[in-house]
Amino acid sequence: MDNEGKSVVEPGGGPGWPVRFASAFARLIAFVPGVALCCMIAGAAVMLQNFEERALGHPYVEALVIAILLGIVVRNLWRPGKLWEYGISFSAKALLEVAVMLLGASISFAAIIESGLGLLTGIVLTVIAALASSYAICRALGLPQRVSILIACGNSICGNSAIAAVAPIIGADGDDVVSSIAFTAILGVIVVLGLPLFIPLLQLTETQYGVLAGLTVYAVPQVLAATVPISALSAQLGTLVKLVRVLMLGPVIILLSLLRSKLNVSGASPQPRLGWRHLIPWFITGFLVLAALRSLGLVPNVLRAPMAITTKWLTIISMAALGLGVDVHILRRVGGRVTAAVVASLVVLVAISMALIWVLRIA
Repeated sequence: MDNEGKSVVEPGGGPGWPVRFASAFARLIAFVPGVALCCMIAGAAVMLQNFEERALGHPYVEALVIAILLGIVVRNLWRPGKLWEYGISFSAKALLEVAVMLLGASISFAAIIESGLGLLTGIVLTVIAALASSYAICRALGLPQRVSILIACGNSICGNSAIAAVAPIIGADGDDVVSSIAFTAILGVIVVLGLPLFIPLLQLTETQYGVLAGLTVYAVPQVLAATVPISALSAQLGTLVKLVRVLMLGPVIILLSLLRSKLNVSGASPQPRLGWRHLIPWFITGFLVLAALRSLGLVPNVLRAPMAITTKWLTIISMAALGLGVDVHILRRVGGRVTAAVVASLVVLVAISMALIWVLRIA
């Protein structure tokens, strides 16, 4: 405004920089309440996981899952108003995208190449077969396409992390994500507790059990929880196989990005002659660039730990935001079919994994 109270306008007709600055600052302030709420829930989730580790020795239920559950509880006891909406939406989308991008810095191709072509090829084929079978099971049970894709990716790749990474690619909303994660998370804990029973049941060696755990357990911490009590060899193999599965997340999300208009999951009309930046979201490009830099040894060691911690916290905060956007009645409506789909998908994954172990004659 000038001395006479008139708006300051630049020669091009737009508002002057003081007006633009004030508008940008107001938008920034609008994010604060919602982001702060999500951070508080994330902090509580991490505290509960730390308590769990001290009491049980392993985080059988990760902070990521706890954050979702706490968010759901808060949402259904108290519905956040417009004051909180901007920050919650920002945390659920933008922060999650940054977390996915930073995840690339934790992946290196060197250890995977050293594991051998036979096992590497087998893991890739197992993931592909699991994706196809899990998706088919979900659709046969009448689940929506978005939920079917999320469950298939979570079951076949890396559980909650894959679901969280794929969700923004296919335009999944909070209800889709939470209904997919809820039962996958519960089943993941059951797998950790029950998988060691396969050792006497199928007469598995430590090597075979490590490969089986890496192929079937959803999250890396859960792989450690399932294998460390057995042996160091099982833990090493399980972790290596699991990391190969995690690496499959990159090709899968690129493929979904390229096919999302044909799959009709983005919710938008197909646009002709889209450029690369429209086909592949910015954070996926960042993911691949960071993975390549890490593999070439160009990510400084001093940055790896801070980036890993940042990725962890951003993911937990975004999961809290997703929980805050979910009405529990949605879970009641789709719970039975989702549970059946996840259980059936896991059974098929175990069968495929055991077939791989036998075909490759892993002893």
